[in-house]
Amino acid sequence: MKFAAKKIKQTIFCLLISISQISLSALSFWDNKPNEQLAREIVDEMTPTELYSQILMFGWAGAEPEQILYDWVARGLGSVKVFGWNTDDIHLVAKSITSLQTHAAKNRFQIPLFVATDQEGGWIRHVKGDTAITPGNMAIGASGYPSDSYYSAFYISREIKALGINMNFAPTVDLYTNHKSTIISSRSFGEDPVKSGILGAAWAKGSMAAGVIPTVKHFPGHGDTENDSHIFLPKIDVDFETFTNRELVPFRYLINAGVPAVMSGHLSFPQIDPTGTPASLSKYFLTDLLRGQLGYQGLIITDDMMMNGATMFAGSVSAAFRMAIQAGNDIIISSTCAKLHEALWTNNLNLMDTDPEFRARVEDAAYRVIKSKLDYFKGGNAAPLYPDPSSVDQAIPDKDGEKFFLEQACRSITVYQGQGQLDQNEAGRILLVGGLPEFFTYMKKRFPQAGEFRFQYETGPNQTQWVIDNLPATASGYDTIVLLVGSERHARIAESLRRLGKKVVICSIMYPVYSEKLTWADSVLMGYSWSGYTLDAMAAVLAGEYKAEGYLPFTKE
Repeated sequence: MKFAAKKIKQTIFCLLISISQISLSALSFWDNKPNEQLAREIVDEMTPTELYSQILMFGWAGAEPEQILYDWVARGLGSVKVFGWNTDDIHLVAKSITSLQTHAAKNRFQIPLFVATDQEGGWIRHVKGDTAITPGNMAIGASGYPSDSYYSAFYISREIKALGINMNFAPTVDLYTNHKSTIISSRSFGEDPVKSGILGAAWAKGSMAAGVIPTVKHFPGHGDTENDSHIFLPKIDVDFETFTNRELVPFRYLINAGVPAVMSGHLSFPQIDPTGTPASLSKYFLTDLLRGQLGYQGLIITDDMMMNGATMFAGSVSAAFRMAIQAGNDIIISSTCAKLHEALWTNNLNLMDTDPEFRARVEDAAYRVIKSKLDYFKGGNAAPLYPDPSSVDQAIPDKDGEKFFLEQACRSITVYQGQGQLDQNEAGRILLVGGLPEFFTYMKKRFPQAGEFRFQYETGPNQTQWVIDNLPATASGYDTIVLLVGSERHARIAESLRRLGKKVVICSIMYPVYSEKLTWADSVLMGYSWSGYTLDAMAAVLAGEYKAEGYLPFTKE
């Protein structure tokens, strides 16, 4: 018994000495060495725990990071993601990022965190507070100017950079191929692959100019499906020729433009890969195609691995993580912060000890992450590691951005049907119908005598029917109805107006598909976003303050 106790003490002593030696011999991320050399030296000294941790990205659920996330950062977590449920108080976001980066700096290599979010513009805006609600990608496609794409990214990036966010999961270059898709829809620049590639490349350049790493998504293309990979695995049944000449085209533009990161999508292309494996878990799509044939050299990052499109195919979260790494992803994202001993950690960490090929793949991914961090953080234009919450209000909202986004919205408004301007002499009494307060604000600014009929924007089935039943009585006293349409139920309300014999003007926002069939209306304006900038611009068109000159970024059905 005494012998056993003595052996345990000796083992503990040797372990402590070993740990001490590791700490004393550790390199620093901030050493003055060439980036390639320093990244390789750090990887060579890393333990399996440090290597695997470096390629993971976790989010957190509450307003502030919980202790478990700090425990992961202490373990060597490489990246964190700011989701939409964390961000109503942007001062708290800055404080949280400062705290997380401070903890990362205490690790033996002092490697800073990549801090990412989804700030695409338009309706995908994870960082809230006073950040800009912009017209979005389809509005950029409608204007057609690469400069609009560049500056949209530039001003969006300046805002999130002030909070210490250094990576953005944008631009989205999925094509608006399936008009019934609401998961992509106005997040797309449009249906033309070449124009989308040009606008996407300009977006990436604007983001990099502002000092935020852009991430083009969702490789190899999410546009030709109505299905949402959050729920199940979408299958895009196109042949290789169509796939090559359509889906891949925008990504080629971004690769040629030097985009530093690509997000892999949970998308199945059964005619391309007969196994049905999601692109995010497929070595063919990521290693053979993206890296081999397309020559891409930057980071490959998964979409959220908690999405059913990945986990249902793999059979478990642990297996999905393993397959994602083997396929060629360099950063694996989980929207939830794992417990320290979950299978996604223990199983794959153990695999590093038994499978040399798997360990080599983890080392390669860790090298790519660290090299990318060295290039970014030592490049002279990085987001602050320790953002000052008290200075946030000076940068957000971006004053130059506010002026630009209104101008950009004006360039995007498109006349889909009829005339853009509403002749007030012919319009007679005007009734405004819709569910967004700003719609009424900007319309009443131009048409102060107009009546109002309001309902909730997110109309349920009962309220939709109530509006259909009660709107005719109100509308009977008016000559022209101006209706805001942003959903399928709004379109149902519009159809109910058809029989009233009134002049009807449709202001279409968000999802064009719901207004595409309303061509019986006297006028249909496309705005593509519920942004205040868009609503202001649409009201100005109707009032004749300027002529709408936007181009329809998709084929009119």
